[in-house]
Amino acid sequence: MTGKSQLGDFLQARRSQLRPEDVGMPTYGDLRRVPGLRREELALLAGVSVSYYTRLEQGQSLSASPEVLDAIAGALRLDESERRYLHDLTQVDRSRTRGRRPAPERVTEAAAQLMEVLADVPAIVLGRRSDVLAWNRLGHALFAGHLEPHAPDLAARRPNMARLVFLDCHTRDLYADWPSKARAVVGNLRLVAAEHPQDTALHALLGELSAQSGEFASMWADHRVKACAVATYEMRHPLVGPLTVVQQTLSHGPGPTIVVATTETGSASRAALTLLARSTIATDPARMGSRASTV
Repeated sequence: MTGKSQLGDFLQARRSQLRPEDVGMPTYGDLRRVPGLRREELALLAGVSVSYYTRLEQGQSLSASPEVLDAIAGALRLDESERRYLHDLTQVDRSRTRGRRPAPERVTEAAAQLMEVLADVPAIVLGRRSDVLAWNRLGHALFAGHLEPHAPDLAARRPNMARLVFLDCHTRDLYADWPSKARAVVGNLRLVAAEHPQDTALHALLGELSAQSGEFASMWADHRVKACAVATYEMRHPLVGPLTVVQQTLSHGPGPTIVVATTETGSASRAALTLLARSTIATDPARMGSRASTV
């Protein structure tokens, strides 16, 4: 998919999701054949000509200035993540490199040190395509205890969190509000796809998910954009029951991200997480041997 078609699809989708009354525009009781704002109404709000905006939406131009894009973002009431996504879309065709093989992703030394410090907190290291590059003992137990603990060690067989959320029944059952988690995953993938248009492995993943999950295809077509920095989820863990966690992304930038799950002090969720930690120690032979040697 080219930057032109992505830009046009995004603008059209977001325009259709805005009603005149949302932006203080009178309708005078007119009947609309399609939902949302008309092109001329959006152009008026953004302070650009109708013909110029139409060319953008039809994919006939990617030359909009940052100022014009900001004006359109304001008219569409985009948040910061969506605004950044809009700017990235105009760079897609310019930054595309033919035949470029994406560099293998790995756990950086800084990420490895942070994971060591977070030994008692559920944590996973994710690549930009949401591949699990590493997880600690508790992160594995919370997010994917049904998988082999050493699964992230083999690059060709690494779990992928987006794939797990949409195609794995165990992960789907883990989230009480699965649609909320699914939308967050899709929104984040849209940001990444705009930032890395040359990543063929990412586009292969998107194609696989669209083909195998009608829900993913529907959410992808909605053009929602979301940066998954902090989110609260109610989880239904098969070993310790219900618990509410706050999932936070600790690292940003070009390298891998670290996602941790925390619970409220003194809560039932904290007690459940403590119980999960104890159960993983009890079933870890290495830990059992270390504990026995100190007795």
